[in-house]
Amino acid sequence: MFMGEYSHSIDAKGRLIVPSKFRELLGEEFVLAKGQDGCLALYPKAEWEHFLEKLQALPLVTNKKAREFTRQLASQAAFCELDKQGRVLVPQKLRAAANLEKDVVLAGNINKIEIWSQEKWDEISGLDMDALSDELNQMGIEL
Repeated sequence: MFMGEYSHSIDAKGRLIVPSKFRELLGEEFVLAKGQDGCLALYPKAEWEHFLEKLQALPLVTNKKAREFTRQLASQAAFCELDKQGRVLVPQKLRAAANLEKDVVLAGNINKIEIWSQEKWDEISGLDMDALSDELNQMGIEL
């Protein structure tokens, strides 16, 4: 399970250090893809495959939104490996999609790691937890 937040920088070549606590959970091969709300997501290979099974169950023939979503997600996803220094190369297209320039935050989100620009992370990390927990309570999850 991925938990915690870590601040790092992307170097001039687009490489990002993955915190050592996350490396073991990611495994040797993992997937980097667009995430939700303006971030990128790193998925361990098994989690990505599980996610793909759900996507393949969508009504792709009859639902245009499902086709658009899977097309956008899969076409820009990339299999990745860490280099010897524990870095991942973030492709330019994905860096641009998440507005990642220099300072970033890697945040654990249970089954994946989210990569945020520091600026965007500062915006969203100050959300009202009480209001969010009220919404979760309405979905049957008590904190």
